[in-house]
Amino acid sequence: MTELLTSAQMRAIEMAAIESGDVTGLELMERAGQGVVKAIFEEWPELGGEGGVAPRPSDSPQSISEKVKQRAVVLCGPGNNGGDGFVVARLLKDRGWEVDVFLFGDAGKLPPDARVNFDRWCEMGAVEALTMEQVERVSGATLLVDALFGTGLGRPITGGLATILGRAKKLCRTHGTKGLAIDIPSGLCADSGRALGAVLPADLTVSFHRKKLGHVLAEGSGLSGYAAVASIGLDDVLSAQTEAQRLGSGIVREVSPHVSRKLAQSHKFCHGHALILSGSAGKTGAARLAARGALRIGAGLVTLGVPHDAQAEVAAQITALMMCELGDAGAFAHVLQDGRINALCLGPGLGLERARQLVPVALGGGVQTRPKRSVLLDADALTAYADDPQELFEILHDSCVLTPHAGEFKRLFPEIAAKLDAAPTYGPAYSKVDATREAAKRAGCVVLFKGADTVIAAPDGRCALHAAVYDRAAPWLATAGAGDVLGGLITGLLARGLAPMQAAETAAWLHVECARSFGAGLIAEDLPEQLPAVLRALGV
Repeated sequence: MTELLTSAQMRAIEMAAIESGDVTGLELMERAGQGVVKAIFEEWPELGGEGGVAPRPSDSPQSISEKVKQRAVVLCGPGNNGGDGFVVARLLKDRGWEVDVFLFGDAGKLPPDARVNFDRWCEMGAVEALTMEQVERVSGATLLVDALFGTGLGRPITGGLATILGRAKKLCRTHGTKGLAIDIPSGLCADSGRALGAVLPADLTVSFHRKKLGHVLAEGSGLSGYAAVASIGLDDVLSAQTEAQRLGSGIVREVSPHVSRKLAQSHKFCHGHALILSGSAGKTGAARLAARGALRIGAGLVTLGVPHDAQAEVAAQITALMMCELGDAGAFAHVLQDGRINALCLGPGLGLERARQLVPVALGGGVQTRPKRSVLLDADALTAYADDPQELFEILHDSCVLTPHAGEFKRLFPEIAAKLDAAPTYGPAYSKVDATREAAKRAGCVVLFKGADTVIAAPDGRCALHAAVYDRAAPWLATAGAGDVLGGLITGLLARGLAPMQAAETAAWLHVECARSFGAGLIAEDLPEQLPAVLRALGV
């Protein structure tokens, strides 16, 4: 399990390590600086000299001078992030770089460990105040190191400092200066990925121990460039149990897939029967996409419930999928007398009027006379309740999964969406994680809030995040019908017996992996057909 941390969780882990007596804050700061420098040369090996080989600390000053002729500008802030910056400045200087160091704040007020590294740097070079005049020195520099605020920023960057950062950003773009942020770009909230006033974007961000939520949520990935994680030895100091205790119940996990093989002795009914409801004639494509996804992910049977006027249209398009006539609420209730149907999908192309008639039947009208069926609600099944979301919440149960995109989320949870959309005035800012957790608690079921930063939360506070960013970016998913396939994948996994949270997480991961495997030119119909190759790669 890989965690995505908040700034408070990271501080708690560091404090636990220091309190253990096995490491000091000063040692952690030195390791952080070393991790940053290592990441610089891994990301940009050409900065290490001819042949892309970084010089070694044991090289003579003359040989270093011959290998590297680079200049860095290091912007240090008033806290421990600034201390990390002084370490980086010293290590780059040791490698023969020209280094200019600027401090925002009063050196006399630096925290103890940062002050030690300030003094160490002062034995090698000068520290000047960060001003509008001095920031012009970014012009022509090879590298700009942002060590201003890191994860500790609590208020927006405005005024003179915002102007300075804006100028630094422009100079980097104009002169091709590479930008590196220590921990997180200054001005970016480490818990939400939202901008707190002005932000200094980076080409590379080096975090420590684990990624932070702000690296992948909202604007975080776009402003961080590429997020690398440097080890500072905390895994060696703290046991997994101690770290879990420090993280508490607010842990957010990165999604990982959970797909089991089918047993050789099994038959189709061992793997569930999914029923996916279709819209009327001319509007059946979304449901057919969902059904194909459910079948490909391994549901034993998948049936499309189709109104009379669309039967010929659907029958001409399907083979392995089954079909039954399903018009009004009475017909739906009759179909559900088949107890082998254990997973339902309502919403894709369903139509608002049809959704209002059929969703209460799928949910038993709030009264369960038989074991609860797993129910996925998406698209029209959510929008149909925009005028009275509480009516839907009152009949949902804990075997349901809601999969809204941003617009649908706003219709169902307007007050929560308003908090998420409001410009943050302090940090940590309200995040998509906060919003999804609150929505899941209100709905009483799992909520998968779609996006490149897909967040999945359960009513009990469990939360997972799948970010299709950095090396898992899948821009090809921005195509009509992709969300319908995702709904089908979740429904198929529910039919196979996965719990709602696990089904949603696995489907989100597979959805992106199929898109990445296929690549450019993807359309929604390609996603289910890519599943066999993806599952084979997983050993399923």
